[in-house]
Formats: sequence, structure tokens, C-alpha cells
Amino acid sequence: MGEAIAAYLHYLSIFGLFALLSIEHVTFGKELDVARARRLIFTDIAYGICAGLVLLTGLVRVIWYGKGWQYYLSNSLFHTKVGLFILVGLLSVYPTYVYLNWRNSLNAGQPPVISRREKFLVTMTIRVELLLLLAIPLFATFMARGFGVMSSG
Repeated sequence: MGEAIAAYLHYLSIFGLFALLSIEHVTFGKELDVARARRLIFTDIAYGICAGLVLLTGLVRVIWYGKGWQYYLSNSLFHTKVGLFILVGLLSVYPTYVYLNWRNSLNAGQPPVISRREKFLVTMTIRVELLLLLAIPLFATFMARGFGVMSSG
């Protein structure tokens, strides 16, 4: 039962991660007023929390319910999945940095001022994150079917 619950929570947090990033993409694409900018910041925080839940539930599955550390450490697709997840996390730093720079204007009740270049870079960063997140379940599917195991010899 614990294994099923851990898997469910892992999948749920992955869906939440993708949903929150999609919401962030749509919200950022609209004209930013104070309320929408604050919503973006809240969504970004929720996204970070959800990413932490993905990591935590993934670790629970690997440590207690998976095929054992040896299987995962010897699987190139597992390394690819984790690497992509880390890359998505690193990419997400840029939009967060941009949102944090809005504090002064939002505290003054003013909407943030965003240059065209900054808007383009944040939008493209979010799109790349979404694309990379879509690739991770593909590698998981292959891994679950025994692909990616490195031979020891």
C-alpha cells in the first residue's frame, strides 16, 4: 500500500509541477498588472515547492519502494532523468530572479516594468522547461521496461 501511495504522490506532484509551469507561462504572456505579477510570484513559489515534492517522493520511491539503489545508479536513463530535472531546476532560477526584482515596484503598488528582451528570455526559458519536463516521463517509461542498464564489464 505504501508503494502505491508513494507512486501516486510522485505522479501527482509531477502533474502539479507541469500545471504550475503552464499557468506561469500563460500568466506571464498577458499584460502584467500588480495583481497578475503577484500571482506569478505565488505560482513560482508553488512551483518550487512542487519541485521539492517531486524530488522527495522520487527519493522515497527509490530508497524504500524501488528496485534498489544499485539498479538506479547503474541505469543511464535514471541519470538522464535526474540530469534533466536538475537542468529544469537551474533554468527556473532565471524567471524567479526576474520576479524577485519586481519587489520594489510591487511594494509601491506599481506593475513591474519588463523589457522586450527580458520578456522573451523568460518566456523561452519557461518553454524550454516545459519541453524538458515532457521528456522525463519518456525516459521513465523506457527505464521501467529495463532499458538503460549499464553492463558491469
